Amino acid sequence: MEHLSYEEKLRELLLISQEKRRLWGDLVMVFQYLKRACKKDEERLWTRAWSDRTRRDGFRLRVVALGRNQPLKKEKPKWKSDYPMTDGQLRSKRDEFWDTAPAFEGRKEIWDALKAAAHAFESNDHELAQAIIDGANITLPHGALTECYDELGNRYQLPVYCLAPPINMIEEKGDLETLDIPDPPPNSGHECQLRLRLSTGKDLKLMVRSMDTVYHMKRRLHAVEGVEPGSQRWFFSGRPLADKMKLEELKIPKDYVVQVIVSQPLANPTPVEN
Repeated sequence: MEHLSYEEKLRELLLISQEKRRLWGDLVMVFQYLKRACKKDEERLWTRAWSDRTRRDGFRLRVVALGRNQPLKKEKPKWKSDYPMTDGQLRSKRDEFWDTAPAFEGRKEIWDALKAAAHAFESNDHELAQAIIDGANITLPHGALTECYDELGNRYQLPVYCLAPPINMIEEKGDLETLDIPDPPPNSGHECQLRLRLSTGKDLKLMVRSMDTVYHMKRRLHAVEGVEPGSQRWFFSGRPLADKMKLEELKIPKDYVVQVIVSQPLANPTPVEN
């Protein structure tokens, strides 16, 4: 194909030129505006200009510069978490988003491409991120992955925590610090059932005691399902649960579900000793 011109190569590979892709991005933006999906961009897309050549109110609508398909900017977003976050908690939050993202509006293959592009972007491999975006025909009106569109006009929004860590990151607690959590007295507190939903898709009821800490409940789950405590991240109502927190302090209503993000494949369950 070396002897072919640029236009002939595009036709041979069934690709469109960058100029046409930018035009497509403009059309996508107008389409989204007409659907009122881009309400916040109204001031940037349209303006009302004074004119004495119009009837009645003397105002006319004129089009200003549309948001073209911009190249991916290298600047990473800066943000602050509502609570100090460890690296493990950030990974869990991202895993939770990417696990549920295909259920949102859009196409799974585009979500997969965005996940790969976000990973390359955070790793400072901007050329790879741009190549992934171009290969998936993703349009970036503002040059950022926080808002983008596919070739069908579907809108995709990535949260900032998938693109960069927060400015208030804290150091991960080591295993030795976790082991300092004292065991609760035998048979302390009352026994109850806790409903868990694992990221593997399994729901179960775990027998725990009200004086158990989150770490000791993780050990109980390990005895039943074979998931190492260090590979479990517990969440309730979107809030991560620290290992030292006691069940009675969490005030989880009866029959409410605790989310457990598992960061490793399930091993063979360990038999529970009587």
